[in-house]
Amino acid sequence: MDTQEGTGMIPAAAEATRDELATPDRCRVVSGVLSRIGDKWSVLVVMLLSHGPKRFSELKRGVGSISQRMLTLTLRGLERDGLVTRTVTPTIPPRVDYALTPLGHSLREPVAALGDWALRHHGSIEASRHDFDQRGSGGADAPA
Repeated sequence: MDTQEGTGMIPAAAEATRDELATPDRCRVVSGVLSRIGDKWSVLVVMLLSHGPKRFSELKRGVGSISQRMLTLTLRGLERDGLVTRTVTPTIPPRVDYALTPLGHSLREPVAALGDWALRHHGSIEASRHDFDQRGSGGADAPA
């Protein structure tokens, strides 16, 4: 299998596919999707719901520092995007359960992989932040 010059072990065919995805139209599509599934609250809600349906109060306790309003907005956004269902049971008071849709369940693996990556590299990232902060925030493009 040939590799493309300067890319290490990335096959030329994989490089071409990645380049094809980097068009302005495709970047806008990806950006729109990532704006929903990439925010920290959505990721946490998806992870909590990956273990089964939850009530609003269970989600709020599980996420911790999220406000009621932000959790409501996050759940609405996930529902709008087809990732979460909201089921109201007509009791007194009404019971509302949230669950992942099949599309939402398809996010479990990539979200878990991202979480695993974050846990594995947290120490390195913290060390880099510390080193950067010790040097000062001026980079190569900062005014002198």
